[in-house]
Amino acid sequence: MSDRPRTVLVDGVPVGRGSRVRLRPSRRADILDLALTGREAEVDAIEEDLEGQLHLAVLVRDDPGRDLGASGKIGHRFFFTPEEVEPLEPRGGGAPPRVLVAGIGNMFLADDGFGPEVVAALRERPTPPGVHLVDFGIRGMDLAYRLLDGYSAALLVDAAPRGEPPGTLSVIEPDLPPETAMPEAHAMDPVRVLALARRLGDGTLPRVLVLGCEPEVRMTGEEPDVVVGLSVPVKEAVSRAVPLVESLVAELLETSVPAAGKAAAP
Repeated sequence: MSDRPRTVLVDGVPVGRGSRVRLRPSRRADILDLALTGREAEVDAIEEDLEGQLHLAVLVRDDPGRDLGASGKIGHRFFFTPEEVEPLEPRGGGAPPRVLVAGIGNMFLADDGFGPEVVAALRERPTPPGVHLVDFGIRGMDLAYRLLDGYSAALLVDAAPRGEPPGTLSVIEPDLPPETAMPEAHAMDPVRVLALARRLGDGTLPRVLVLGCEPEVRMTGEEPDVVVGLSVPVKEAVSRAVPLVESLVAELLETSVPAAGKAAAP
C-alpha cells in the first residue's frame, strides 16, 4: 500500500527499513518463528495485512538465503508484529547506514569472475550490520534496482582493465553519468548500470565506489570455449581485496548518511 508507514514505534524507538532488531516471537507463534527467538535480523519492509495489522518483514542475520528475500523473490523473509521484536538501535538513533557490496562479473570468462570470487571470500568472514553482500554476476537490471533500494553507499567489485600490471587493485569513485546517457538493461559496465539506475529512479543514487582489479586474461564472450577460474595474479589479488573491501565498508558506514533514516517519518 502506498500509504503504509515508513516506520513504527517499538519501545519508543522508530523502526523501519534497515533497522536492526532482535526477534522475540510470542508464545502463540508457530514453531518456525519460535526457532528464531533471540536471533538478530534486519527489517526489510513494513507490511499491512487485510485486517490493518502491521507486520515487520525481516531478513535474519547470517541466513544464507537472505539475498533471495531482499531481491523481492521467494526467499527467506519472516514476518513478526512490532510487539515481537526488540530494537537494537538506541532510542532516537533511527536506522543505521546500509552498504551494498556487489560482485560483478562472469565466472565463465576467466578473470572477469574476480568480483563474484571476492564476494564468496567475504561470506566466509563476519559481516557488519547493515552490509549486504550480493553476487550479481551479469544481472545489470537487478543491480540497477538494488541501487535504488535505500542504500547509503554501494561498493562494486569488478575486473577493470586500466593498463596496470595484472592483479593491481584500484579504488575508483566513478562520475555519475549525465542525464542524457543511454542506459543498457543487459549491460554490466558500472557506468551503464548507474545510468540505468538513474533512469529507473528519480535521479538520486547512493555514493558508489568501484574496487577494480586489472585482469591478465581478458575475454569478450565471443570465444568458442568458456574459461572457469582466475589467472594466478588475479587469484592472488582476491586475498588482498578482502581486507580492502572491509576497510572501505567501515569507512562508508562511518561517513554515510543513513538513507532509510532520511526518508522515514517520525
